[in-house]
Amino acid sequence: MEKFKRKVFYLGGFDPRGVRFYHQLYRDQAARHGALTGEALHVSARRAGPASSAIWTVGNDVAGVETDYEFLRWEDLVGKVWIRNPLTLAWRSIATYVGHARFMQFGRMKALRPGPVLTICYPPFLAVMIPLLFALIPALLLSILLPFWAAALVGIGVSALLSGKWLTRLVVPWLLRFTYYHHGLAANGPGPDLDARLDLFARRIVDEMDGPWDEILLVTHSAGTILGMSLMRRIFDLRGDALPDHFAMVGLGQVVPVIALRTDAHWYHTDLKALADKHFRYVDLSYPPDGAAYFNVNPLLLMVDRHAARVDMLSPRFHLFYEPENHNKGWSNKYEAHFDYLRVGDRLSPVDFVSLTAGPRRLDQSIAAFRTIP
Repeated sequence: MEKFKRKVFYLGGFDPRGVRFYHQLYRDQAARHGALTGEALHVSARRAGPASSAIWTVGNDVAGVETDYEFLRWEDLVGKVWIRNPLTLAWRSIATYVGHARFMQFGRMKALRPGPVLTICYPPFLAVMIPLLFALIPALLLSILLPFWAAALVGIGVSALLSGKWLTRLVVPWLLRFTYYHHGLAANGPGPDLDARLDLFARRIVDEMDGPWDEILLVTHSAGTILGMSLMRRIFDLRGDALPDHFAMVGLGQVVPVIALRTDAHWYHTDLKALADKHFRYVDLSYPPDGAAYFNVNPLLLMVDRHAARVDMLSPRFHLFYEPENHNKGWSNKYEAHFDYLRVGDRLSPVDFVSLTAGPRRLDQSIAAFRTIP
């Protein structure tokens, strides 16, 4: 039987962890998928790709599917701006939030989706309040027994010992780094290194469009959904208006308004407007309880009133496919919940990551099957 051949380009988010982490994550989730379906998936070792990428193949022999999976790498660029010193992070966060206060359309953002507004705004509040409370509470209690200076020193020591763990648990450092980076991205544009990388990715995707594939998916996740729109503009610049019918873009945990709603992000507004009259397939899967994602916010309508793309906006409804004890929810699980888009649940979903990238259904068939689930 002739195999169904799928090409997947994956563009991930703002994460210094590289291809090794994501390759192992895919292997783990492929094993979960196989256990649920009885279709053993064979995930190859990774090899270097031609466009600052890594490639592995996924074989689904039972379903007759073969996927060529290409991980578009930019974690090296993330690593260059990943702030490790907490004092440096705190100092740069001040400029970040001054910039957001000046340029972010918070009113419009709240109207679109209030959750991400809270996600952007709570890190600096907690970064101040948690260390302060951990210092003040023991200092005030001990001041009854000790001189004030001694009680204050103990309070500072307790805060230094405990604050970092609590802030990390609440994802505060990661969100501050994310916000700092995208403040600079909005104000200054991608810069020469990221510009060159996106050009390379676009050329690579265009080169494969006439290849021996039955389906081609550009899958973007988290901050990758921001870059994905710029990548699509570059693809149209290279290819012209005619993309093959078997090509589609998928956005997982979409965060495009983080840049699009900055009034100073003129370069990005130009990219979004350039897509308004372009015909392509776009599927957005964003989960309402994910406070970092913009559920049911069409990124193609942020700068214009109408578009030519065929768009589906869906929630992956993770709560239907996980047992309650395994469902990532709540503030302490915010980071992990944002990665559920790349996982397989306790029950199979037609639109889980492995089903979309290695299953026997085409994208539209997967969406149709998902819509039948009550």
